Amino acid sequence: MRICIFEDRHVENFLPLAATRPVYDLRCGFQSLAENIIRHIPRAKVSFHARKELQEVAREGHAGFSVNELPDEDVWLINGRVAANESLGTFVQKNPDAKKMLVVNDEVVAAHVHRDEAAHLAAFFAGEFLDSAQLASYSTVPYAGSLYHYPWELVDATSESILRDFAALKSVRKIAGKIGSGVHLLEKKNILIGKGSVVKPGVVLDAEEGPIIIGSDVTILPNAVIIGPACVGDHSIVKIGAKIYHGTSIGPWCKVGGEVEGSVIQSYSNKQHDGFLGHSYLGSWVNLGADTNTSDLKNTYGNVHVRISGKMVDTGRQFVGLTMGDHSKSGINVMFDTGTVVGVSCNVYGAGLPPKFVPSFSWGESGAFEPYDLEKSILTARKVMKRRSVEMSQAYEKLMTQLHAATEHERTSLGVTA
Repeated sequence: MRICIFEDRHVENFLPLAATRPVYDLRCGFQSLAENIIRHIPRAKVSFHARKELQEVAREGHAGFSVNELPDEDVWLINGRVAANESLGTFVQKNPDAKKMLVVNDEVVAAHVHRDEAAHLAAFFAGEFLDSAQLASYSTVPYAGSLYHYPWELVDATSESILRDFAALKSVRKIAGKIGSGVHLLEKKNILIGKGSVVKPGVVLDAEEGPIIIGSDVTILPNAVIIGPACVGDHSIVKIGAKIYHGTSIGPWCKVGGEVEGSVIQSYSNKQHDGFLGHSYLGSWVNLGADTNTSDLKNTYGNVHVRISGKMVDTGRQFVGLTMGDHSKSGINVMFDTGTVVGVSCNVYGAGLPPKFVPSFSWGESGAFEPYDLEKSILTARKVMKRRSVEMSQAYEKLMTQLHAATEHERTSLGVTA
C-alpha cells in the first residue's frame, strides 16, 4: 500500500509558518502532522505532494521519499492537515481498492486513486492543488475526526497530541537518560527520557496532570520545571530555572528558558532568556531577545482576532499569542500584542508595541519599519544555520528569494518602504 501526504489550498491559512515548509511538517505534539499520519498507517510506502515552490526543499527535507512524482501504483491521498486517528488508519487499511474518500464538511481527508486514474491527476502530482471536482464520482464517507485550519488549532491540540504520542512511545522508550541528584520526577510512570539526555540537579518534571516526553541528547539545566503534558525534542537545551507549562512542544535543537505556556516551537529556535511566551507558535531559526514578552489574552477577555492572508479572522479563542515565521528575531524587551503575526526573516526591536502584522523581510520598530535587504537576510540566515552545522542549500536560498518577491506586495501595502 502506498500513501501520498498532500497539501491543499488551505495552506495559506498557515502562513507564515507554511511559507518555508509543507504544512504537514508543522509540529503538533512530539511529532509533525506527517509523522502522526504515518504512525497511524504502519507499513505503508510513503510519498509526498508539495506546492511547486516548495518541492525542491521538500525533497531535501524528505530525502529517500518521492515528492511530486506520478505513482505507478494505487495510492491513498492523505490530507496533510488531518488530525490523524485510528479511524483514518482503519479506513485506509480496510478499503485498499475502494473508490471512496473520507470527508469533513466537504473537504477531502483521504481518497483512493487507482493506478489507471493517476494520469488524470498529473497536474496535482506535479505540485498543483487537488481539484476535488476530479473526485466527483467517488462515494463519500464522513471522517470521525477533523482537519486543522489555523496555527492556533495546532497549539490548542498539542496537549492531547502529547497524550497520544506518549501512549505510542511508552512501549519502546523508557527513562534512559542521566538523572542528577535532587531531581524530582512526579508521576514517574508518565515520563519518558531519551538516550543520552541529562537532567541536572534541582529539576522538577511534574507529570501528575499529563505526560512529559524528553527526546534524546536533551540537556535540562538545574532548577528548571516542566509540567505536563509537555515535550522537548532531541538535542534541545532547557535553561536554568526555566518554567515550561502544560501544552508546550519544543522541537529539536532548540534552546529555551524563561516562562513558556501552551506554545509550539519548531526546531533550531532560541528563546533562551527570561520573558513570557504564551499560546504562540514559532517557526525555525527564530531568536527571541532577552525579556521578550507576548500577550496572549486581551484585557477585555474577548475573542482574539488574527490577520491571515490579508483578512482579520476571529479565532473564537480568548488565548492566542504570537505566530512568528522562520528566521525572524526580536530585540531585548520587545512586547508583542495579542494575536500578533510576524513573517519570515523579520527583525523587530525598540520600545512600544510592534504592529499586529509584520510582513516578511521587514526590519524596524513600531512606526518605523523598512524592507530587509534580501542579500543581507540570506547572509544572516546562512551564518545562523552554520552555527548549528547546517549549510543553506541552493534550493533553500532559491525559496527565500522567491518568498521575498512574493511578499513584496504586503510590505508595500503596509507602507514598509525604503
